[in-house]
Amino acid sequence: MTQTQLIQFNRIINIFHKCTQLQFSGQVNIRDTKKNNWIFYYQLGKLVWATEGTHIYRRLRRNLADKCHHLDINSINFSGVDLSVDYWDFLIIENLYKTQKITNEQINNIIEKTIFEVTCDLAQKTNSSSFFCEQNQDVQLEFPVISTSVDILFQQIQLFWNGWSEAGLENFHPNLSPVLRNPDLLRRQVSPIVYNNFERLINGQYTLWDLAAKMKQSVVSVARSLLPFIQKGITELIEIGDLPLAVFKVNNQSTNSPVPVINRKVPLIACVDDSPQVCKILERIITANGMRFIAIQDPIQALPILIENKPDLIILDLIMPVVNGYEVCSQLRSTSLFAKTPVVVLTGSDGVFDRVRAKVFGATEFITKPIDSDKVIGMVKKYLPTEAKVGKPYHLAFSY
Repeated sequence: MTQTQLIQFNRIINIFHKCTQLQFSGQVNIRDTKKNNWIFYYQLGKLVWATEGTHIYRRLRRNLADKCHHLDINSINFSGVDLSVDYWDFLIIENLYKTQKITNEQINNIIEKTIFEVTCDLAQKTNSSSFFCEQNQDVQLEFPVISTSVDILFQQIQLFWNGWSEAGLENFHPNLSPVLRNPDLLRRQVSPIVYNNFERLINGQYTLWDLAAKMKQSVVSVARSLLPFIQKGITELIEIGDLPLAVFKVNNQSTNSPVPVINRKVPLIACVDDSPQVCKILERIITANGMRFIAIQDPIQALPILIENKPDLIILDLIMPVVNGYEVCSQLRSTSLFAKTPVVVLTGSDGVFDRVRAKVFGATEFITKPIDSDKVIGMVKKYLPTEAKVGKPYHLAFSY
């Protein structure tokens, strides 16, 4: 941690100490000028939970898998949990504890690790830019199993970043993901076993935190072992999105069917297309880049479903039975909720007539079939530049 970061972080420590002294109960929300956001929860002056918006579900899955080996992560039931609140991840582990699926010791370990990771993120991203702190006593967690000592926590953070810097990693962040860029050079330098491990793990799907949990090593050790390969250009660290919390489809079923409540912070891309194949291709592209996806195969039901789920971007096919894409687009633009929502039209040709007509009905952009992954992600990044955390190359300097 640089001297500037240390000064800023000490200011935050003082805020936390004041919460302890005043036996504060509620939410402490810290934001900086880069729109980063960290939320800490207190009860009677004790720190009981923390969260931040980059990798909420990824962190939850990782820590559950690491601390609860018996638990089938994919079978977790989200019903009854309000995933629209900032502390939905806490509610999930609380529910697992109440239903006796995890023990008191396991939930304590998960809480400790979560608070540590979130505070590490805050510590490294703290710089000379201004940050803002808000307190809200209306938001209180009623089921704190553990309370973390602020003094002990910050001692751990200081030790962690000292080790991180001494290993030459000060320009990197544990939330970044290593990806193999020069496999031929790597193959010439390592054994077949090591190369196979690189192919399996260094693929842009796992963050450094994820790899440390998988390999049962400290994140400092994992990052330090990768540093020579990064310096040689064999691997590169990139930003990746959160894991998709939920993917669901809506077809010809009644709109009275319950639709799962999902995390609203992760961008939601909707596709209105009667083709299951097209929906499947787009689902794979969108969810692989950490975003949510909903497929609507019945255009008649499109508008009420879209109103209910409020997607950030809509992909719309032109040629559909009963109701075509032009009519759906017109309905969307006549609804105030979607007046400014990007609507991307899928077209089977580069016909000027189709494009002009679609523009008249309110289309924002066009994608020509067959669907290309790079074009889809490029389009998403173009119209959702701040919300969509899709994978992109990350260079050596990590700045905020």
